[in-house]
Amino acid sequence: MSVRARTFIQLSVTGALLSLALATTSSASASASDTRGHGVPLRIATYNIHAGTGSDGVFDLDRQAAALRALDADVIGLQEVDVHWGARSQGLDVAGELARRLGMRVSFAPIYSLDPVEAGSPRREYGVAVLSRFPIRSETNHEITRLSTQDENPVPAPAPGFGEVTLKVRGVPVQVFVTHLDYRSDPAVRVAQVADTRRIMARERADLPGARQVLLGDFNAEPAAPELRPLWAGLRDAGTGTGGTYPAPAPVKRIDYVAVGKGVRVHDASVPEEAVASDHRPVVADVSLHR
Repeated sequence: MSVRARTFIQLSVTGALLSLALATTSSASASASDTRGHGVPLRIATYNIHAGTGSDGVFDLDRQAAALRALDADVIGLQEVDVHWGARSQGLDVAGELARRLGMRVSFAPIYSLDPVEAGSPRREYGVAVLSRFPIRSETNHEITRLSTQDENPVPAPAPGFGEVTLKVRGVPVQVFVTHLDYRSDPAVRVAQVADTRRIMARERADLPGARQVLLGDFNAEPAAPELRPLWAGLRDAGTGTGGTYPAPAPVKRIDYVAVGKGVRVHDASVPEEAVASDHRPVVADVSLHR
């Protein structure tokens, strides 16, 4: 082969390799740009678990864990969570048991924390929880207005059970709040709770600039309820257009919510057809966090 021919082949190979390298770099840059443009993906859910008891009246944590696993969510807010509460949940730490079975981290925020029936036993607690695939950086149990179910003559007063955890999702700080609003037909307590919720979330957002916020819970009111209207001034109801959530066997109303704040884009949301594991159905949403 002549020197000229060998030189031509070498130049051709070098050019081809350079073109491939440039194409690969361009593709990687485009991929990174797409990730930045579409934000960080996150699947979030909420589920009132009825203390582990299904709509058939049977306590079954295996069944409930399976229902939660099927959501394939990164973060799940739970309501009506027992921790050593009593016979109805076999005295178990339901929050811890579900976290263990799903391989997730857990943060529990009790509404009630009562002395045990027998000395030396764990405290009897009931409240809300967050399950997370991401490490929990911090956790807080905030007080909001409540009308206690444990007092004979209750009056509205500040009480714990509005849980918050801070996560970092691929570099993006996220504040996840989980709540269970008052169930009574008179909306007066929910009105106060919504005001408390907005105040606390605004304060927490100011303390961590740039954090994205998510509110998960059983609001015990439908989307158009007047007492919820202030929430929608700063949050988006991710479940708009989905089906009902209560009662689970044949839902007639939607009272369970995934709500997201500024910088969180909703791509899809659904109410899975889970009719037995609890007396509520869960809500799951696919969102992205914009930097």
